[in-house]
Formats: sequence, structure tokens, C-alpha cells
Amino acid sequence: MKITAVDAVALAIPYRAMEPPSSWGDGLRKQVLVRVATDGGLVGWGEAFALGAPRAVCAVVEDALRPLLLGEPAAEIERLTDKLHRATLLFGRRGLGMFAISGVELALWDLAGKARGVPVCELLGGSVGRRVRAYASLLRYERPEHVAAAARRAVAEGFSAVKLHQTDVASVRAAREALGPDLALMLDVNCPWSLAEAIRMGRAFSEYGVAWFEEPVWPPEDYRSLAAVSAALDTPVAAGENEATVFGFRELIAQRAVDIVQPSVIKVGGLGEARKICVLAAAWNVTVVPHSFYFGPGLAATLHLIASTPGLDWIEFPGGELATPLLTEPIRAVEGWVAVPDGPGLGVTVNEEVIRQYPYDGDPRPFVTTAR
Repeated sequence: MKITAVDAVALAIPYRAMEPPSSWGDGLRKQVLVRVATDGGLVGWGEAFALGAPRAVCAVVEDALRPLLLGEPAAEIERLTDKLHRATLLFGRRGLGMFAISGVELALWDLAGKARGVPVCELLGGSVGRRVRAYASLLRYERPEHVAAAARRAVAEGFSAVKLHQTDVASVRAAREALGPDLALMLDVNCPWSLAEAIRMGRAFSEYGVAWFEEPVWPPEDYRSLAAVSAALDTPVAAGENEATVFGFRELIAQRAVDIVQPSVIKVGGLGEARKICVLAAAWNVTVVPHSFYFGPGLAATLHLIASTPGLDWIEFPGGELATPLLTEPIRAVEGWVAVPDGPGLGVTVNEEVIRQYPYDGDPRPFVTTAR
């Protein structure tokens, strides 16, 4: 089964209008799909991280990676991934290059499962569970009352845990009051603060029983400051959404910078690299909760990773919905649980109508996560 085509598709599927409104809605309308076809007629789909520069990610896939893959055996995932890593050494160890490699790698796993007629989790060692507990990962809201309303909606939908993306105490207080004392509340602040600010804010949030305090420090690779925050707080510190490769996570863990690591399969290098990170974390007795604010093959791949890895208990499930589903059968959370797709490969089918309906046209609206 030889690779005959490698393509990347930049999309701009908008968020469905929702209440309460969020300032993040417009900025989330960027997606990249990766398609790998073979001479046997099989097609694999992957997903690459896209919020910042989707056309640049597509250019890496098609200009840098495609020539390395055409004519190669699709089943040799480890060898091909290593080939891509080595060829993109000068620009590919983080960021756009790693996003592109991740998308290709997921497509290769999808092909491998389809070729054998089994779900990817079976190729990764077998399933340890057929469904995964989900927490609702909310958007960012302008007012505390909006945060409270979104938290109540998540509970009404069956979630037993909620993650905020707020940076103010009033919003965290409002969420805790809406959830009550027993439901889990996580907080991701998206890398806004200095060391001193992060410690001060972490102590202020601790009153509200935050299960973890995510990415408090700018820049995210300042492991020494993250370690100082972890040492100063009783609240567990989480990070890794913006990290790449097992070597980056080795530094996070070895410097005792975090209590929880959060690899994203569409950023770190794909499923194979995420598996290495899980093994590393297990050896250090560090908790893994993958980042997965996605709707397509990236979310499906994360479910297969969790399903095949003991000790991974949570799936991050995005709040809200796309205006048109990215998949023909969207992945849903039911009463706070998400079923692992059980079809061949990643077990999902891309809704190709969205490719025709929502091509990315250079939308200038940025996605800005940090707040000062």
C-alpha cells in the first residue's frame, strides 16, 4: 500500500451562535485537515493545529512533507515519522512544522486501522475502556454572569466537571457558585503572567477549589518559573498544550514544573509521540490529561490514545458546536461520557461538504488567548 497523494485543506467553519456569547467565537473558525491517499484506494484523514496560520501549516504539509512521502509504504508509520522529523530539523521541532507532521501522522494511523479493519486503539495495544469521562471545556466570556450561565448549561448537559478559560477571580467565584461545592472546576488561563503574578493569582483562585491551574506563566517554555509556581501552590499546576515532542515533556517533568502534563496529539507530533509522552509521565508518576479542544480526527485520535493507555481518565470536550459538523457523525458527549469510535482506523468520516462550503479565505480575525 503505497502513498499516492498527500493534501492539506484549510477550513473556516464558524461556531454556531450560542448563549451566552463568547469573544472567542470568531477566532475559533480555523481548521486544517490532512488527507493521505494510497494506490489501494484507501484514504486516511488527520488533523493539524490551525488557529494561528492555517495556510502556512498546509504549505508545510504540501511543500515540505509531501515529496518525502509519495511512493512510500503507508504502513511504516514509525520510519516515515522519523524521516519527517529529520528532514524538518531546521524549522520543525515546534510550531507549524510539528503541527503539519502531527496531521500527517494521524492520517497514517487512520490508514493503518482501515487497512486492517480495526480501530486505532487496537493497534496501540488494545482498549482499556470503550468510553471516556469528559469535562466541558468552556470558551472565554466577558462577564462573570455569563460564566455562571455557561457552567450551569454544562451541568444540565450531564457534565460533572467544567474547565474555565477566565483570568479573573470574579468569574471563578461565579462558576463555583453555579456548580456548587462538589463538581470539579479546572482553570486554564493561557500563559498570561509573570512568576510573581502567577503565584499571586493562583493563591487567589485556590479559595474556590480549583482542581488544576493550567498554563499560568508566560512564556510557556519557562520551566523554571512554572516549577516555582508549582512549589508555591497547593493547587496542582498543569501544562503541555504548547509543548512538542517527548523531549520537551522530559524537561517539563524533570524540572518538576507541573503536576499534570497535557499533550495534544495534533501538536506534539502525533499519536506515536503522545504515546511516548504517556510512558515518560508514567515513569515519573505524573498525571496525563490530553489537550483536545477539537471536533474532527484530532478529537477521535485523542479518544483512541486514552482508550489504549491505562491511567488516562479524562477527555477535554469543547464547549459549543461548529455551524456545520466536521464529521458526518459528530462525536458527542452523552451525560458527561464520550464513546470511543469503534470503526476501522480513527472510526470517523470527514464531512466533505464542509470542504466545499467553508474554505479558509484568509479571514483576518485573530484568535487571542492572553489577557493582561
